[in-house]
Amino acid sequence: MGATRTPRVKWIEEGLRALAAGGPEAVRIEALAQALGVSKGGFYGYFRNRGALLDEMLDTWERAVTEAVIEQVENGGGDARARLDRLFTLVASIGDEPATGVALDLAIRDWARREKGVAERLRRVDNRRMDYLRSLFREFCPDEDDVEVRCMLTFSVRLGSYVVAADHGARTRDEVMALTRQWLLR
Repeated sequence: MGATRTPRVKWIEEGLRALAAGGPEAVRIEALAQALGVSKGGFYGYFRNRGALLDEMLDTWERAVTEAVIEQVENGGGDARARLDRLFTLVASIGDEPATGVALDLAIRDWARREKGVAERLRRVDNRRMDYLRSLFREFCPDEDDVEVRCMLTFSVRLGSYVVAADHGARTRDEVMALTRQWLLR
């Protein structure tokens, strides 16, 4: 009986973890193999080179943060406010999941500043996310300016809350996030 191969998805997940922790430079075949406790030879059974792995990692991330999230939110039903509330809860629970977390999102944004192809993909992902938010906010916000502001604030809070180190007086960060959620859903 031959040795069990490390599944393709494990290479992708480990690559996403490395990307989130150290940017694209940290996604090295040898380091991934070491983290997985395998030889790097198995890598080439799945990917022709490091670039192919990076592409599949970005594909996995894109699906995870767009269609998979939207499907999960939509499957719960309800009106737009209920779906937005579910979206906010889902996104908050994701935290630092390897394929969807904020650390990964920020690493991809940093990478996009240096790579045109990554920047194009990021724009497509951000546009998909914003289009979904617009579709929900439009259901109860008749003013297009209000819709766009709420979308921008929602998106900015998602990313910015992880890089802003400010205190909130007598309130905790969680309390401020709950107030923000209430304000956006009013």
